[in-house]
Amino acid sequence: MQTLLLWLFYISSFYAFIPGLITRIFGFRVFRRGTGNHEFALTFDDGPDPVYTPMLLDLLKQYEMKATFFLVGSHAEKYPDVVRRIYAEGHLIGIHNYIHKSNWLMRPKTVRMQLKRTDDIIYEMTGEHPTYYRPPWGIVNLFDFAKNSGYRIVLWSSMFGDWRTKTGSDKLAMRMLRKLKAGEVMLLHDCGNTMGANPEAPAQMLIALEQVLEEAKRKNLRSIRIDDMIKQERKSKNAQVSIVKRIVVSLWLLWEKAFHLMFRLETVSPKDPMLHFRARAYQGKAVILEDGSRLEKGDQVLELHFDNKKLFHIGSRSRSEMQLAIQMIRAVQKDLPTLANMVLERPEYVDVKGLYGVTMISRGPEQFGFQVQDLPSGWFASSTRIYLKVLLSVIHPKGQSRLKQGSQLLEPKMLIMPVDVLIERYAEKHNRHYRVTESDNVVEEHELTDLPISSASQGLSS
Repeated sequence: MQTLLLWLFYISSFYAFIPGLITRIFGFRVFRRGTGNHEFALTFDDGPDPVYTPMLLDLLKQYEMKATFFLVGSHAEKYPDVVRRIYAEGHLIGIHNYIHKSNWLMRPKTVRMQLKRTDDIIYEMTGEHPTYYRPPWGIVNLFDFAKNSGYRIVLWSSMFGDWRTKTGSDKLAMRMLRKLKAGEVMLLHDCGNTMGANPEAPAQMLIALEQVLEEAKRKNLRSIRIDDMIKQERKSKNAQVSIVKRIVVSLWLLWEKAFHLMFRLETVSPKDPMLHFRARAYQGKAVILEDGSRLEKGDQVLELHFDNKKLFHIGSRSRSEMQLAIQMIRAVQKDLPTLANMVLERPEYVDVKGLYGVTMISRGPEQFGFQVQDLPSGWFASSTRIYLKVLLSVIHPKGQSRLKQGSQLLEPKMLIMPVDVLIERYAEKHNRHYRVTESDNVVEEHELTDLPISSASQGLSS
């Protein structure tokens, strides 16, 4: 018997208590507070009521405020005209189950049936499916917690005991005025016909609410719908991300300057920098090049690096991956002939066997004459993978979302171009200057899609 009771305790905790605790304390997978300078949210549960809800709508209309109503399906079924008025006057309608019963006391199938039935009722009256849901008493079970219902769960940041008449309008108004500030999600009730509530309680709530709305007007605060508050919150988060991103970019560019000084990188075109390079001894495993020659450890190479500042500016101006790719093609094509001439003219590069870099692509650079090789596994490959993913998330137009697409593409690769190929294709002195034509910019779409990934590799390594 004790074992059975223990198992019942574990199951009930896993099914109901723990999900409820996590959502209430940490706000995980629920919305309960917004952001903004002048907006708060009034939300009303348990309606509609044939007497108090119309009075509430009159009050909201008088003060030009919008609210969110979480309707009990069985109540909505009885008073369709009130539901239609809520919708017609621009308020948001959400679901509060078909009957006012805790989700802890219902099976997942029963909860889904309640949601579906209430959804159908609201859709029949308004022509719009609700997308927001507040479980009775804000109590969720494991299946609500797992977001398998398809509705966004909305809780609250403040409630006031307005379902009891003994609270009184004065005490209720005092409690609400203390919480009257931007971002607050207030829980109130426009119906007293549910278990534990007093039928006349909404009358006291309306008296208190009028005082609150008057004070809100004086403070230049306004009540908005929950969906509008959620949109504001997203915009605010995006703005915060932008600030963080600018800080990251500034620090990254500062590091790039230090890196260039430490390793004495040269710039191909100082007036419009795109490619940087340095001569160094190749330290990797031997590689057989396409012309049959071998690149051995200790051979001289020019290690290439893209200009991060240029990449960031191109990425921030580009509206799509396609546009970014085309701009990158043009920038690289512009620098390679200059680099080829530098190799021919400067005696310190006479022993250079090729160009070398590290990137995160599997297709794309071949059109420039590079060959792509797997980067040998090890510490260098691991650290380079982390570095390039962070850089890609900053520079790429889609940011972090691009890292989640095709993870097999996001592996560091070596790019190698034999020096003879560089001179053959790009050097002016050999009369084989590789000229950009319209057809050069017409490449396969999959190449353009991948090219920004190669572009986002300062290391072509660093």
